[in-house]
Amino acid sequence: MTQQGVRWTADQVLALAPDAASRKAGSKLGAAGPWSETGSSDKGAVWGLCKGSGSKPYQTIVDIADASGPAYKCTCPSRKFPCKHALGLLLLWSGGDGAVPTGETPEWAEQWIAGRRKRAEEKKAGDGSGAPSGSADPDAARRRAERRAERVTAGAVELEQRLADLLRAGLATAEQSGYGLWEETAARMVDAQAQGLAGRVRELGAIPSTGPGWPVRLLEECALLHLLGQGWLRRERLPDALAATVRSRIGLPASADGPPVRDRWMVLAQYDTADTRLTTRRIWLYGADSDRTVLLLSYGAAGRAPELALPVGLTLEAEVSAYPGAGQLRVALGEQFAPPAPTAIRPRGVTTSQAAARYGDALRDDPWLESVPVTLDRVVPTPDGDSWQLADADEDAALPLTPAARSRPGLWRLVALSGGAPVRVFGECGHQGFTPLTAWPEGPGDAISLC
Repeated sequence: MTQQGVRWTADQVLALAPDAASRKAGSKLGAAGPWSETGSSDKGAVWGLCKGSGSKPYQTIVDIADASGPAYKCTCPSRKFPCKHALGLLLLWSGGDGAVPTGETPEWAEQWIAGRRKRAEEKKAGDGSGAPSGSADPDAARRRAERRAERVTAGAVELEQRLADLLRAGLATAEQSGYGLWEETAARMVDAQAQGLAGRVRELGAIPSTGPGWPVRLLEECALLHLLGQGWLRRERLPDALAATVRSRIGLPASADGPPVRDRWMVLAQYDTADTRLTTRRIWLYGADSDRTVLLLSYGAAGRAPELALPVGLTLEAEVSAYPGAGQLRVALGEQFAPPAPTAIRPRGVTTSQAAARYGDALRDDPWLESVPVTLDRVVPTPDGDSWQLADADEDAALPLTPAARSRPGLWRLVALSGGAPVRVFGECGHQGFTPLTAWPEGPGDAISLC
C-alpha cells in the first residue's frame, strides 16, 4: 500500500496531465486557496472540495493506491482524465506541507473508493475463473480471419499497382496530384481492413513539397511500403517471428502470448499522440531485474485521454506478457502486486555510438521500425548551428535531436537540468535522430519528464 509519508514530486504529478492545457490549469490549482476539507488516508485516498464557478464546490477524489495507476473521480463536467482539479489536488498533496492532512475518509469519497475496488476484485475473480466463454466459435473465427486475409491481400495487390504507376510516371507527378490521390488510396486500404497500410499511405501524401530532398524521402517511404506489401503477399515463406511482425505492421489484431515476466518496472516515460479517430498513449517501462525496456500501449476515443496513466519515475511490481513479432517491444500489463512507488532505480546507459548501432541492429528484425528506446549516459545537450545535439562527454560523437524534439519545451528543461554538465537521458533513437523523453542529473536526483 502507498505510504502517505512517501509523496510524489510535482513533475510526477504533471506527467499525468492529458495535455498542455490541463497541465497549466492544474498547476494554478496546486495552491491551498480554492480547496477545503482536503485530506488523505493511509489506504491511498486523497480528497478535497474545490471552489468552482457554481454554488457547490467540486468533489475531487484520487485513488493513488490502485496497482494499475491512479484513478480519479470529480464532479466537474470535464471529460479529461485526470481533470485539472485532480491534478491540482495531487500537486497540493505532493507539497507535503500539511495542506492535505491525514484524516478519516468522508462518506462520499469512501463510497467511490469501496465501489471501484470491489468491482476490480470481482473482475479479477471472473478473469481467473477459468470458465469457458461459451460464445467463442473457433470455426467462425477462422472463417472471419480467412475473409479478412483475402481482403488484405486484394488491398496489397492494388497498392502494389498504384506504387508501380507512380514510379512509372515519375515522382514529380506526386506533387501535381495533391493529397486527394493518397487519401483515396488510404480509404481503399481501410476498406481492405489493412489499417497499417492506410496509415503509411497517408504519410506518403504528406511528403511532396515539404522542402529540399522530398523526392528522396518519398522514394524511401515507397520502398518500405512496397516491402511491407510484398512481405504480406509472401508471408508463408517468412520465419514465424518476421511473419508476425508483418501482420502487426499491416494492422491485424494479435494477443499477448509471451510468458508472464514479473519484475520491478520503472515508468520511464509517458506521452500521447492523437489523430481524428484515436488517442494513443505510449508508456515505456524498464525492468530493474530483467534489464528490459518494454512498451505499453493504451487507447482513448478522439479527444479523450486513455485511462491507463502511470507517473514517470515510479516503479510498480507487476507481470507483463510480450506480443508476437521479431524484435517487438510491446507488452500487455498483467497482474500488479503493489501500487506504483518512488524508486532510486535508473536504467543502464550507453554511448551515442552504441545507441545508433542498436537501432541498426533492430532494423534487421523490423525494417519498418521508426525508433528504439535507448538510455544515453553522460551526454551534454549542445547547440549545433540552428539545431541541437546530445554530445558524448567522454568521446567525440553525438546524436542530433529530431525536429519534433527541438520544438518541445522539454528541450529547455533538459538544457537547464544539464547546465553544461553530463546527464543521463532516456528517449527514442531513430533515423531522424534522438527524441529525449526523461532525464536524470549525474548525481542524486529524481527523474525529470521532458514530454
